[in-house]
Amino acid sequence: MNTLLEVLKGDITKVEADAIVNAANNSLLGGGGVDGAIHKAGGPAILEECIQIRNRQAGCKTGDAVITTAGNLPAKKVIHTVGPVYMGGGHNEAALLSSCYTKSLTLAMENNLRTVAFPNISTGIYRYPKQEAAIIAVRTVRQFIEQHPSAIEKITFVCFDDESYFIYNQLMK
Repeated sequence: MNTLLEVLKGDITKVEADAIVNAANNSLLGGGGVDGAIHKAGGPAILEECIQIRNRQAGCKTGDAVITTAGNLPAKKVIHTVGPVYMGGGHNEAALLSSCYTKSLTLAMENNLRTVAFPNISTGIYRYPKQEAAIIAVRTVRQFIEQHPSAIEKITFVCFDDESYFIYNQLMK
């Protein structure tokens, strides 16, 4: 089975997938951007599970991922991953960003979630340059698929803005 890779322009909270990925912060308590949108659309069940995770393991480290219910979202689960704040590229940001994608897909595989939708992790308030972040995302996802060819049926990159949508479409050619 070949994993389908696709790019979609839209709102990740409306995507029907087994799992959507949230670009979370270390506290897991919601924030701005996609994180705030997912918490708002998903309702209090997501926050309740995030609080339990935070109390159990003190949040989520940068480059790591955790999984919760999707609450009121059309997805089955939300995978929360914490991307790096971009500080010029010399602080291990690329490896941490790559880890976000790998750990998220590993969690999906371990939970038998066959379709996964990603936002553009770290490109908002964390200021990761969109082109660089997209290159890392596509490369990492393709490497995961090579290593686990039948684990995931479909991976969607959900772009909120035209610029990201254009970048991902160019990279996927």
